[in-house]
Amino acid sequence: MSKTTKELHPSIAQFKEFVKRYPKLVKEVRAERKTWQELYEDWYLFGEDDPTWKQYRDERAVKEEKSEEKNEEKNDFLGKVFQSLKNMDVNQMQHHIANVNSAIANIQQVIQQFQPNKPSGGSGSSAPQHPFGFRKD
Repeated sequence: MSKTTKELHPSIAQFKEFVKRYPKLVKEVRAERKTWQELYEDWYLFGEDDPTWKQYRDERAVKEEKSEEKNEEKNDFLGKVFQSLKNMDVNQMQHHIANVNSAIANIQQVIQQFQPNKPSGGSGSSAPQHPFGFRKD
């Protein structure tokens, strides 16, 4: 078997995949600002997650990655909502809703106690009653 048909070392194959995701690295080598050896050594030492690689990222890939992250966040949120709905006890929910209703009724009673008394002198007042006594000057 010749050397050209031999399979590549796994780290070299991984580096090739890395270069495909960061196409600006090829431009750096072609412009003779970096060598493949330097890039490989940096990749091997720092790893793929190092912030230095962001500058070599293709803009289109960055946008796709951001949209994928947003989709994952949305799916994660919806998954959490559906999971909590699935685990929800209906009787317990009814109890909580009844408690909230009662609290709202109590708040309305307190507000009514602080509102000024309505005039008891008949139906001559056709102006609508507003909860707030603001008037235009």
